[in-house]
Amino acid sequence: MTTGFFWDERCFWHSGGNYAFTLPVGGLVQPLAAGGLPESPETKRRLKNLMEATGLVRHLTLCSADPATEVDLLRIHPRRYLGQFKALSDVGGGELGLRTPFGAGGYDLAALSAGLAKAALLAVLKGEVRNAYALTRPPGHHCLPDFPNGFCLLANIPVAVEAARAAGLVRRVAVLDWDVHHGNGTEAIFYEDPDVLTISIHQDRNYPLDTGAATDRGRGPGLGANMNIPLPPGAGHRAYLAAMDRLVLPELRRFAPEVIIVACGFDAAAVDPLSRTMATAETFRLMTRCLRDLAEEICGGRLCLVHEGGYSEVYVPFCGHAVLEELSGAPVIAPDPLAETLAKRQPPGYFDAMVDSLLADYAALFAAPA
Repeated sequence: MTTGFFWDERCFWHSGGNYAFTLPVGGLVQPLAAGGLPESPETKRRLKNLMEATGLVRHLTLCSADPATEVDLLRIHPRRYLGQFKALSDVGGGELGLRTPFGAGGYDLAALSAGLAKAALLAVLKGEVRNAYALTRPPGHHCLPDFPNGFCLLANIPVAVEAARAAGLVRRVAVLDWDVHHGNGTEAIFYEDPDVLTISIHQDRNYPLDTGAATDRGRGPGLGANMNIPLPPGAGHRAYLAAMDRLVLPELRRFAPEVIIVACGFDAAAVDPLSRTMATAETFRLMTRCLRDLAEEICGGRLCLVHEGGYSEVYVPFCGHAVLEELSGAPVIAPDPLAETLAKRQPPGYFDAMVDSLLADYAALFAAPA
């Protein structure tokens, strides 16, 4: 079996409306000369282009997928929201939530993005591929059932999880979100579900400003099945690996999921315009490696990554390529052109004592009764 890579050119055609960075154009906010939202198609398209240029695609099983169906979407999103979304999409687009503009056909493209996540997860669970990566766009981890926000219009991963559970393919699922922003939508959807473990590693109080606290552990039957690991700006490569080793991997072993899903954002990278977290392509490579090894140990290798954020058109492709190198085991490498520069920006010992103390506090918090 090979690594499945699920993508569709049409997802790159999703348009983000009349924004200048994260602000609606109007008043004293001047339109940008080129583009609108940071969530542009180029980070994803350039990842795919880099994979073509290095030959990595020849070591993957490339697939598209059908859009998520209305039945799929209704397991997560209320009919009223889907109806509003589709009606506005059909007349040229608009905006329903917070920082989620879309153009004509936006509903269909968002459903296709959710469909890619669903197809990737089902292929892993059915044993059709060893593991999988879904290059989804628009992203999904901020989307609440009836309120889209943060560029996310449909909850891609929850839609995929519920489709798989409805098909009887899985019961216990773990979702690890390493996008630099808190995975508030995924957390909210599964907050009371004891069979879905949600873990988010994120920059503290980046976005959203009012979610992602380490003390938020779930509710009711889901109490204890949610883990937030907020990191300070600048925490960087060693902090992410330490968080994985000391907190994430032990919790995944304890929970013993049947599949691990990653909300795979690359905006924790050091040159991203929407974060200050200083991760590198090697950070994402090594996190993928330890997850791949753990998945082999605890759930038969079942591992599915779903693309989320990441807004550096130059650097996201190298981070994504590193992840796919590890997933596939392919003998193809795209050397990180910023590796030497970023190593000098965060020399050994930088922030280590502070991060060590912070992770110790989190470990004590998570070990206490929820």
